[in-house]
Amino acid sequence: MDQRVSLITLGVEDLERAAVFYECLGWKRVDSPDGVVVYDLIGQALGLYPKAALAEELGMTKDDIGGFSGITLAHNLSAKEDVAPLLERAEKAGGRILKPAQEVFWGGYHGYFADLDGHVWEIAYNPFAPLSAAGAFCWNGYSE
Repeated sequence: MDQRVSLITLGVEDLERAAVFYECLGWKRVDSPDGVVVYDLIGQALGLYPKAALAEELGMTKDDIGGFSGITLAHNLSAKEDVAPLLERAEKAGGRILKPAQEVFWGGYHGYFADLDGHVWEIAYNPFAPLSAAGAFCWNGYSE
């Protein structure tokens, strides 16, 4: 298995409402079949899919899927001063701030929000992992 994640799918209660939330953050949809909303990312894609349909696909009930699973999604930025405004943008779009922007013990700066369906996002600046010119992230950063 290659070391990559190709597609992240988030189960959502209301597909269009969830899509509007991500579009308020500045994301752009790509063409996709009815019943799924997809955003191309750098090297992968994020899909929104109705939670009930996802549960059915997994052979579960919708109520079997829920709550914080211990997984967070991270969006890294190239400047510390960009963290708080992005968290504010998520909150204005209906997200819930879980941890406001602040210094973190490892030397970076970050905060967390939950989207409309409770998926947890970290918004972070990591001075030890500079992003590529295109915005790509790797653990030890890009030197250009």
